Formats: sequence, structure tokens, C-alpha cells
Amino acid sequence: MARPSKKAIVAALLDEKGRTFAAEAGIKVEKNTPSHLFRLLCLSLLQSARIDSDIAMAAAKGLAERKWTTAQAMVDSTWKQRVDVLNEAGYARYQERTATMLEDSARLLVDRWNGDLRRLREQADRDPAAERRLLKKFKGLGDVGVDIFFREVQAGWDELYPFADRRALGSAERLGLGGSPKDLTRHVSKKDFVPLVAALVRVELAGEHDLIMEAAG
Repeated sequence: MARPSKKAIVAALLDEKGRTFAAEAGIKVEKNTPSHLFRLLCLSLLQSARIDSDIAMAAAKGLAERKWTTAQAMVDSTWKQRVDVLNEAGYARYQERTATMLEDSARLLVDRWNGDLRRLREQADRDPAAERRLLKKFKGLGDVGVDIFFREVQAGWDELYPFADRRALGSAERLGLGGSPKDLTRHVSKKDFVPLVAALVRVELAGEHDLIMEAAG
């Protein structure tokens, strides 16, 4: 049986898995507003922990349902309220530490950047390396968390395009699509780049490379 074409593989990825994690959480990155950026920061923090991705997503949605969609609103919530939301999402471990990190991160954002990540971006002069250094000041957000944030926020922060983290690139290599962000840009338009990267991550998380190849064939 002939190997599917790269075009067919990309089409299968977008059809089967091409929904960004931000979109799944109801975050509209393209709006580039303080609220949506803060929600993405929280999602990135949650997904970078040693927690199942679906549980982290449920937690992010739970925080939004409580209307904690700005840094100030998160600061104003209580520790117990946050722990309860995390427990409801399925956290069996780390919920107490995560509840504290959410407040610490929100408080830093309020105190240093007036609750607006766009101010962090401008302080960094829209330089990705400087943005990474500043984002890592948020407690619990290391390189993995920043990678998650970059992967999604590039839809609104053009200086980051094209960005793909190691998980996405490893998946791309397994599917024969290349091993660099530049390689991936050859397969899709700029508009479809972030959905493609998200699809590659989803396939990696689920171990569904063979299913994508079957769909492409």
C-alpha cells in the first residue's frame, strides 16, 4: 500500500484533530484582550503540570464558569474556591499547590503589568526570547508552559510565528511532515498553521498516528 501524500496527511490532521486548545476552552486568542490572554496563561499553567490534558482543560473551563476570567477576579477568589473547582475537574493530586500558583500568577500579573499580558509583550519589545524570560516569572510556568502559551498565542502575537513545540514536532516527524516549524509552514497557510500544530499535539497525546495515516490513505 502506497504511503499517503503529505497533503492528504495534513488534510486528515486538520479534519480529525484541527481544533486549537484555546478554542476548545472558549478562549479567543485573536481578540488579544487582557481577559482572553489571562485565560490562556491559566490554561498553559494547568496543561504544563503532570495532569491529564483533559482534566487540565476541564479545570480551565471550570475557572471560566466561575467568572475568574481576569487576573483581578482570580486574586479575589478564595483558595478553597479554587481547590473546589480543581477537584470538580478531576484533580486527585496537586490541586492545593495549583490553587496557590493560580493566585500567585494572577497577583504578579496585576502588580507588575496591571493585569494585562499585552504590557508584558511590550516590555519585551515583542522579542520572543524576552517574552519567554518574563513569562517564566509566573510561578509554575516553566519552558513547557511557555511553549504551550506560545503555541496558541502566536495566532495573535505575530512575532512568534511560526512556533511549534517539541511534542508537535516529534509528531510531525513521525508522520513524515518534517521536523521544524519552517517545514510545517510549507504544508498550510498561516491561518491553518496553529490548528495544524494543535492537531499534531493531540495526535501525540492520544498516540493516534496510525489512525491519521489510515484516514489519509
